[in-house]
Amino acid sequence: MARTACRVMGVTFLVAGLVGFVQPHFLGFHVTTVRNVIYLATAAVALYLGFAGTLTAARTFCLVFGATYLLLGIFGFVAPNLVAGLLGHPEPLTSGELTPDNLFHIVAGGAFLVAGMKAPAVAARL
Repeated sequence: MARTACRVMGVTFLVAGLVGFVQPHFLGFHVTTVRNVIYLATAAVALYLGFAGTLTAARTFCLVFGATYLLLGIFGFVAPNLVAGLLGHPEPLTSGELTPDNLFHIVAGGAFLVAGMKAPAVAARL
């Protein structure tokens, strides 16, 4: 499951990073160059682990990045200016303005965490 999640989420982050360069306010997101680069880096690692990495590496990635993105989404609601500053926003933003971004981070983080915590399937013995 972790390798599949890396593949799916890798494509998701790749698309988000590329679209962010073309349409910075797509669907209400507040995208910056810093965030696009982070998304593309996340996509690169996730896709590599999803297609060529070991199951253990994919699970570790899912757990670490899942926790990171989940916390980023939560902090976006609690301390929006801190998150906005970390992600390169030139002006302060409210948690209301960051709601689409925060929800994306929470959903992505949750998906990564669930995939990382799911036990690998055991091969059936004949």
